[in-house]
This record gives sequence, C-alpha cells and structure tokens, in this order.
Amino acid sequence: MRHARIAIAGLALAALLLATPAVAATKTYQVTGPVLEVTDTMIAVQKGKDRWEIARDASTKVTGDLKVGAKVTIEYRMTATAVDVKAEKASAKKK
Repeated sequence: MRHARIAIAGLALAALLLATPAVAATKTYQVTGPVLEVTDTMIAVQKGKDRWEIARDASTKVTGDLKVGAKVTIEYRMTATAVDVKAEKASAKKK
C-alpha cells in the first residue's frame, strides 16, 4: 500500500512538472489604472483615454480590496480561443 501511495504521488508530481513549462512559457502583460467597474467575470480599468475590460474567474488572485476607484495593476495573458483560417482567393487571371 505504501508503494502505491509513493507511485501515485510520483505520477502527480511528474504531471505537474510536465504541465508547468507550457503555462510558464505564456507571455504575461500588465495594465495599471483606476477601476471603473467590477463584476464576477470582469474588471474594467481606465488606461489613458481607453476602457480596458479584463476577464476574470474564480481562479483570479486578488490581493487587497478590489472596488471601483481603486488603483490596480492587472497581470493577464492573451490566449487564442479560436482560429478561423480563410481560404486563399483564386489568383488573378492572366490576359
């Protein structure tokens, strides 16, 4: 039984180590500014003259009191959710 627990722990550790490089390789970005709006799924921040809306979920780590008017720095990643490859247009006919 002890060997089984050690094997399971080893497999879990190996899976974690194999998954970590993929997450670590994703470039992160930051935006800083005052909070305009907060919901369970989004934080809106004023960046210069633009309103930036950053999605959030239950796994988003928040440190401090997140509320409208608070100055925040949000770290985020850009991840493709879908890619639609367009067909090439037919080449122009020669005269």
